[in-house]
Amino acid sequence: MSDSERKTEPVSKRRRNFLIGSAMTGVVPVIGWAGQAQATTQAAPVDARAALNVALRVNGRLHQVQVDARMTLLDALREEIGLTGAKKGCDHGQCGACTVLVDGRRELACLTLAVAAQGREVVTIEGLAAPDGTLHPMQEAFVAQDAFQCGYCTPGQILSAISCVHEGHATSPDQVREYMSGNLCRCAAYPNIVAAVLQASQQMGD
Repeated sequence: MSDSERKTEPVSKRRRNFLIGSAMTGVVPVIGWAGQAQATTQAAPVDARAALNVALRVNGRLHQVQVDARMTLLDALREEIGLTGAKKGCDHGQCGACTVLVDGRRELACLTLAVAAQGREVVTIEGLAAPDGTLHPMQEAFVAQDAFQCGYCTPGQILSAISCVHEGHATSPDQVREYMSGNLCRCAAYPNIVAAVLQASQQMGD
């Protein structure tokens, strides 16, 4: 359109053409943004129930297991690997029955995700005795001091006690009671447990 024709064009028509042109310039970015938003919305969500291949090293052996992202180490040990020594008590990290050693430190298996244990060394009660059947000093002490009754909490007690000794927290009865307080015994064998920890601490040389 020439300048003369544009000047003779009615003002209302020029205004309408201006508004249409302005609107069209904003269409492309809006469409582009909407397309991106739609693509993001349509992206497949991560399914926490989907099976994941996890390599767990337990008691010196590597186990390839399939777990979902929510499975605890306790459930993986019991249900996938078949090691039932670690017990499920409260399942809320309050009783200590599920205690295992992870890289030498005591951890509550019911509060630890199985996927978080990859690349770490896990020890359960089944892995304490020597290949020839010789018991760990802590196991021997629990037997000698009759430090259990029903035995349900005993695996967690023993593993927690081993870590307690390695931490240097087994030099007196009061200290043992303090640092073993996270492991509950419904049979109330606490005096015998304290005696067992003190006996084993001397034999372990820590």
